[in-house]
Amino acid sequence: MSSEKQRIVVFGSIVQDLVSYTDRFPRPGESVRGNTFKSGSGGKGANQAVAAARLGANVAMIGMVGEDMFGDSNIKDLKENGVDTNCIGRTNKTHTATALITVNKEAENCIVVTLGANMEMSPKIAETNSSIIENSKIVMCQGEIDEKGNRKAFEIARKNGVTTFLNPAPGDANMDKSILDLVDVICTNENEAEFITGIPQNNVEDAEKAARAMVEMGPKYAIITLGSKGVLLASKGVENIDHIEVKKVEAIDTTGAGDCFCGSLAAHLIAGHSMSSSIRSAANIASLSVTRHGTQSSYWKIDEIRQKYPEFLP
Repeated sequence: MSSEKQRIVVFGSIVQDLVSYTDRFPRPGESVRGNTFKSGSGGKGANQAVAAARLGANVAMIGMVGEDMFGDSNIKDLKENGVDTNCIGRTNKTHTATALITVNKEAENCIVVTLGANMEMSPKIAETNSSIIENSKIVMCQGEIDEKGNRKAFEIARKNGVTTFLNPAPGDANMDKSILDLVDVICTNENEAEFITGIPQNNVEDAEKAARAMVEMGPKYAIITLGSKGVLLASKGVENIDHIEVKKVEAIDTTGAGDCFCGSLAAHLIAGHSMSSSIRSAANIASLSVTRHGTQSSYWKIDEIRQKYPEFLP
């Protein structure tokens, strides 16, 4: 099989992260003093691309940035992480997307995202890049771009037997759920699962109900991440729900952990590992990311994991 057919294509967002670390979040109208500040490349699509590439996967990114310094630096960082950036477009109509992130001493975060160039990820962009989509193994989409663009990318993938992977984050109560007919693998957290299914999420039992409901909506696999409580997997045609535990760690920054999980999961699947073993490994690798500051910079490379935590690999 050609290397192109073994490729992950991420049709998704690119965002400049601007991160302030502080002891506590400010109340409305209040200013608090920060402890440190970091600026780095981000965006759910780019994060997932980097996470997969750092595990050795062949990854190409389809995205949009502005004609500005943030666009330059994000493309540079993707290249340095081994991601193919030939299908990233530039626009002079708007700016590269930004995320203003505040992280408190409990490692919780709150984020304001201005999507900018990401909203130019239209169906036309998917059609323009149809060749790379149809010649891939997995196509990944998220919720930070034009929903119609995601649909077109998945339609192209489905026509050509390419696995479709949706991470509908950040959650949107107005999401067009009909896209799930085009999805093979859906991965959500509890909030996103509640938006999609309408089932309030208060405990693991509620999450199990939501996972089953999402499988009934189209996907072959529904995955719900539960933070320190692990990960749930529902599979079409299988009654039992798998509850996969995750290694407990001391978190210092959880920003981008969900993206690390998704990218790592895709990297393991494309390497031929089973869904359950891929999820277990991806969850443990994502747990490593929260022990470091930053987003993409917090993702561990395959050689580091082999050396320090070989048991985390499938």
